[in-house]
Amino acid sequence: MSAPEIAADLPTIRLTEMTECGGCAAKLGADLLAEALAGLGAVGAGGAEGVAADANLIAGLEPPDDAAAYRLSDDLAVIGTLDFFPPLVDDPAAYGEIAAANALSDVFAMGGRVLFALSIAAFPEDFPTHALRAVFEAAAGKVREAGGMLAGGHTIRDTEPKYGLAVIGAAHPDKLFRKGGAKPGDVLLLTKRLGTGLLVSGSRSGKVAPADLDAAITQMRGLNRAAAEALGRHGTSGATDVTGFGLLGHGLEMARASGARLVFDADALPALGGALDTARAGVETGGAAHNRRFTAPALAVAHGVARERITLAHDPQTSGGLLAAIDPAKLEAVEADFARSGVPFWRVGVVEALGEGELPGVALH
Repeated sequence: MSAPEIAADLPTIRLTEMTECGGCAAKLGADLLAEALAGLGAVGAGGAEGVAADANLIAGLEPPDDAAAYRLSDDLAVIGTLDFFPPLVDDPAAYGEIAAANALSDVFAMGGRVLFALSIAAFPEDFPTHALRAVFEAAAGKVREAGGMLAGGHTIRDTEPKYGLAVIGAAHPDKLFRKGGAKPGDVLLLTKRLGTGLLVSGSRSGKVAPADLDAAITQMRGLNRAAAEALGRHGTSGATDVTGFGLLGHGLEMARASGARLVFDADALPALGGALDTARAGVETGGAAHNRRFTAPALAVAHGVARERITLAHDPQTSGGLLAAIDPAKLEAVEADFARSGVPFWRVGVVEALGEGELPGVALH
């Protein structure tokens, strides 16, 4: 029997029927998370209140960043991160690749290289073995594409499937990308289109064309490795990846860490095909509501910005692109490097200095 015939004999499975919310839209709201984590960054390695934090912990809970980073020597820091979520697509292989790409992105958002990863898996006990194998094999392939290896993991039983990775990477301690590295005058570049949350949510109710969903899935399967390597070649210091908190939520994190204001050009925001139409139809994820609540106190929206553009800017992304703050003197060289490396990019805004008494924030003009 040929391979196609064997595949045809396997039972089909629709992963999205096993969950109410998938991908990074399933994340807790940034405001709820900040409240729950308040003060934990002040706890030392021994676990006791008041113990000074280890000076070698370059990135941790305070201020929050895309991954933890620990200095091992003057020229080596280890990076650690983890990410997992319920399915947002039906195909097990696509689910494995997207979950892996999303988790790996945090290492690239710190300017690091991937060393190895461990699976975090929760599946029903009666989940088809061939589908489970497809998730694992697809994730392993994506880790290899990122330059590392899948080295193990842990599984538990759960009625709702969940999958992701704990990823270990490395970088030079002085060359990390940080959320706090944006400077007034920098130009903001984004390396993937927005709208994955809208398209995935809209597809559940039949409001998205299959071709538009397929294009979103293709983008989510893509790694941020080439973009990160190009940024590293030009000494970039300020960057993050755009995931569950949306462009404005992650932009606000950068603004607060940098003590600045990030101003986005609403008309310049790149949208996946069908995303704006889906927003106009009134589709919005539950995660977007959390994002609106998080950004509201620090967000200024100019008069006349289209409602669907505001929705797009709040939309939770899964395996989204890198948002980088680029020194204008390096902008042409960075963009040329992106073009040579096949990395798509869009100029989406600028970083502004704060006036006296002003608080960090984000704006949509």
